Order: sequence, then C-alpha cells, then structure tokens
Amino acid sequence: MKRFNAFCILILLLCSSHSYAESLLAVNKDQSIDLSSWLYYVQDPHIDTLAQVSSLSSSQWQHLTPQFNDHLNVAPFWIKFSLYNATDSKIRRFLSLANPHIDKISLYHLQQDNTQVHIEMGDSYPFSQRPIPHNSFLYRFDLQPEQVHTFYLRIETSGSANIPLSLLSPDHIVEVTERQSLTQGFQLGALMAIGLFSLFIAITSRSYSYSYYSGYVLSVSLLVATLHGLSFRYLWPDWPIVHQIVLPLLIPIALTFVLMFSEKVLQLKYHNLAMLRLCRYCAATAFFLILVTPFLSYSVALKLNIIAVLITTSMLMVIAITLSIRGHKLAKLYTLAWSGMLIGSFVTAMMYLGVLYLPILHQTPIMLGLSFEIVFMAAVLAIRYNDERKAKLQIQQEALLQAQRIRETREEALKIEADSNEKLEQMVQERTLELEIALRELNEANQKLTEQNTVDSLTGVKNRAAFDKRLLAEGRLSRRQQTPLAILMIDIDRFKGINDTFGHLAGDQALRLIAQALKEKLRRPSDLVSRFGGEEFAMILPNTAEEGAYQVAELMRETVFQLPLSWEKNAIPLTISVGICADIINDDEHIHSLVERADKALYRAKNDGRNRVCVYTSELEE
Repeated sequence: MKRFNAFCILILLLCSSHSYAESLLAVNKDQSIDLSSWLYYVQDPHIDTLAQVSSLSSSQWQHLTPQFNDHLNVAPFWIKFSLYNATDSKIRRFLSLANPHIDKISLYHLQQDNTQVHIEMGDSYPFSQRPIPHNSFLYRFDLQPEQVHTFYLRIETSGSANIPLSLLSPDHIVEVTERQSLTQGFQLGALMAIGLFSLFIAITSRSYSYSYYSGYVLSVSLLVATLHGLSFRYLWPDWPIVHQIVLPLLIPIALTFVLMFSEKVLQLKYHNLAMLRLCRYCAATAFFLILVTPFLSYSVALKLNIIAVLITTSMLMVIAITLSIRGHKLAKLYTLAWSGMLIGSFVTAMMYLGVLYLPILHQTPIMLGLSFEIVFMAAVLAIRYNDERKAKLQIQQEALLQAQRIRETREEALKIEADSNEKLEQMVQERTLELEIALRELNEANQKLTEQNTVDSLTGVKNRAAFDKRLLAEGRLSRRQQTPLAILMIDIDRFKGINDTFGHLAGDQALRLIAQALKEKLRRPSDLVSRFGGEEFAMILPNTAEEGAYQVAELMRETVFQLPLSWEKNAIPLTISVGICADIINDDEHIHSLVERADKALYRAKNDGRNRVCVYTSELEE
C-alpha cells in the first residue's frame, strides 16, 4: 500500500510540473549526493518573500549552471530543489553549503504535511545563529518515508556566489569534517610553525629578511584560516563586520610583506636598482591598498586585491627569472618556489572573476600554491642564512689572522723602538739644553726677520710679498674646499694732487691714516689688507662671495671718506676707488687672473668718477 502511495505521488508530481519533476531527487539510505545538478534558480530583484517565489510558474525557473554564479558580486537569487524519501524508513540528512563566505542565506524548508522551517544564516550574522556550529553552513532534517521535501534558498552575497550544495548522511558528515580538520589543521599548523620560527629567528638575529618573511607567513596563515571559516568561528564569532573587512585587508598586507621580503632575499640592492625601485613602488601601492580597503565595498576591494595579486606575482616571477638567467643562485630556488604561487593565484583569480570554471572550491588552487611556495621559500631563506653565516665566519677568521699579524708586527716594532730609545735617550738628554737655547734664540730672530720682511715700513700693514704668499695659500684653500675667494683692489683718488699740493709728507700721512683705517675695519682674523704698491692697497677676503665683498668695500669707502685728515690746518678730502672680483679658484693661474680682474674693476671705478665701488663683470673684458 505504501509503495502504491509513493507511485501516485510521483505521477502527480510529473503531471503538475515538468521542471519541478526534474528537480525532484529520490534519496536512498546511507546515500550522500552532490546537489549541483539538481538546482534551479530564479533571479528577480522584486521577489524577496517565500510567498512570491513559491507562486512562480515552472517556466520561470532555470537550471543552475556554474557559469551563472561562478564570479563575484552576483545579484541576489533564489534556488530550489525537492527531495523524496524512496525508502520505507525515516532518513536523517545534513544539507551542507561548503562556501563559508556567503553573506546571507534565507533557508525555507517545506514538507508535504505543510510544516515550514525558516532559518537565516550567513557570515553577516553572528556565528552563534547557525543551526549547527560548523565552518560550512549545515542544516539537519529528517525525511519521513514517502514524503517530498521542498527547499527554497535565497542567496545574497557580495563575494563569491559559488554554491557547493550537497546532501550528506550522518556518517559522511563526520568523515568530511574529520578530513577537513586534518588537512586544514596540517596546513595551518605548518604555516604557523614556519611563521613563528621565522619570527623568533628575526628577533634573535635582527634580520630584516626573517622579519618580513615571518610577517608574510603569519598574515597568510590568518588569511588561510579566514578562507576556511576558522577565523570567524574561533577569533571573532560575534563580530561579523570584522569578517567582512579582514579578508580583503589581509591580501595587501601579505603582498606588502612578500615584496619587502623578496627585495631582501634577492638582494636587489646589489643586483638591479631598477628592479629594486619597482619592488618598492609595488610595496607602497600594496600599503596604500591596506589604507583604502576598509572604505571600499567588499566586491570592489576583492577585485582590486585579485588584480594586485596577479600583477605582483607576475612581476616577482619576471624578476626572479631574470636574476636566475644572470646566475643568481637564490633566484633559481625563488623561481621554483614562486611558480606554485603564480599558478595557484592565476587559477583562483580566473575562477573568482568568472573566466575559468573548475569543479573545486575557488580557494583550493591558491591554497596549494601558497603551501608549495612557503615551504620552498623557507628553504631559500635557510640557504641564504647559511651562506651569510659562512661568510661571517670566514670574515671573522680573516679578521683574527689579520689581528694576529698586526699584534706580532706591533711587538717587533715595540722591541726595536725600546732598543732605539735606550740609545737615543742619553744623546737627547745631552743635546736638549743646547737645542732649547739655540731654538729660542733662532725663534726670536725669525720672528723679527719675518715681521720685517712682511710688514710695510710706512703704513704698518702687510707688504706685497706677504700679499702674494697669502694669496697663493688662500687660493689653494678655495680650490680644495670649493669656497669663494674675494680680492679688493683699492686706490687713493687724486693722490698725486695731495703730494703736489701739500708735499710728500702729507701724502705719507694719508697713506698711514688710510692703511690703519682699513686694517681696523677688518672683522675676521683671516682677512688681510696689504700695501700693493704706491697709493694702492689690496685686500684678501677668504670664504667671501661677491655680495659680502661688496658690503666690505662700501664700508671701506665710507670709512675713508669720513677720515679727518688735515695738514697745516688745511683739510684734505680723502676718497678711494675699489675694484672687486670674487670666484671659486680652479687652479694657480686662476688666482692671478682674479687679481687682474679686480684691477680692471678698479680702473672702471676710476673712470666712472672715483669714490665708488665696481664689481668685475665680463663686460669689462670688452
């Protein structure tokens, strides 16, 4: 009788709706089923209630294909399927949706006896709202004999809308959970072990390479835990908003660390500066993504991160291959390690963007690539650390040998010095007193002679010989330090008239008065005034540019103009003309040309009316 009732139900279902009959799935005892081929969907923004979707005709439902929802940011849609217990006993089943990143799932379970169950779950709700605490979304129900159960699911997500929906028996759900726990635990355990080991080495050795690598591995570990749904379950189960931000935030963090690590481990600073700059620009861009990601929508941030991953992995692979061709040992191992990451990231990115479809989870390729890359990259880092340790040991050994040779040489030198000192000490003591007396007398004579040879007897300032010697010394100092040297040529205006009118004694008095005035106005010990010849004076101003020299010249001109010279109760007006030339000396010939140019500037000042300052310009040559 029961079998007859079941047959009648099937006949009625076949007559009522062809598409509905196609979605009716008979469930047998201890059977687990992949529901992907039995799903039908409808996508309409105006349908948001069960009453609206259940009233749709069969022609409005379409068979769900992977191409429809195998990409990011799919608009909200409904899916439905029906199950029929073909056995004569109650069957317990678990409905499993193995994509832990669906934002909202509205599940409606309709039974043949008009019983209805409504459950809301998703990663936009707290984890405690899930009917079964599991990384995936699980719903447990019982199928009574010869009963039809219809399920409606409204899917709303800004991430991947992939729906890996399956019907699992209790034994199978335990087996799947254990297998997932084993593989995910092994992967995360290996990543955390490598990351913490690298962190401890970075702390003890203060190595930037290990610091960046530990940051990369630990951020990838958290990223893997988030992709598997473990972070939401164990770290922030009551904060869904964190789960929405952390995934697109961890990707640029990992990119920033891997770029800085690659720069160090490939030693781009020593091999290729262009690659170094490119790597740092990309790291700065990834850091910028970290700052702007919290302000972007989930789908936009994820697409930007996918593009950044593709560009970064491709660029690093090109850099590694280029250095490998040039014979860089670590670059060859780096290329091998990074190839897994490159392939995995490209396959996952193409699946997320809807370009490629594979019957696996989207994150599976990049998970495999990450595991391969991190293990091999740890080997690369270990090889580099070993090379650096050997190089340091070799340097230490060479330093020890060099120190030993220096110590032996020093001991020999000290022995020779001690022998020599014993012989010379007696001779030195005998001659010390005589030499001190002779040196004192010689020093006094030299000082008097030097003063007589360098000072002009009439004016009391330095003479021409002292000027020439000082000029040569200051010119070489200007060339060595690349500082400007200024020369002032000074001539007393109408000096011949003073001699003709008042006599040579008055002229001598004018020379003395002007020389002392010029000498008193010099403010720096390094400045020099000298009598150049007749009524001409010259000044050397070290480390003085043209503007400073002009100010000094104007000060000298005004000082002389205000001098109160009178002779036999007759006031004698005094003025001077000054020529200036300042430049950075290139060679010894340049020193003499500096004096000649200042002299030409002096003649221009004289020709322009006297009692003025003229700075040398190229026009004077014309």
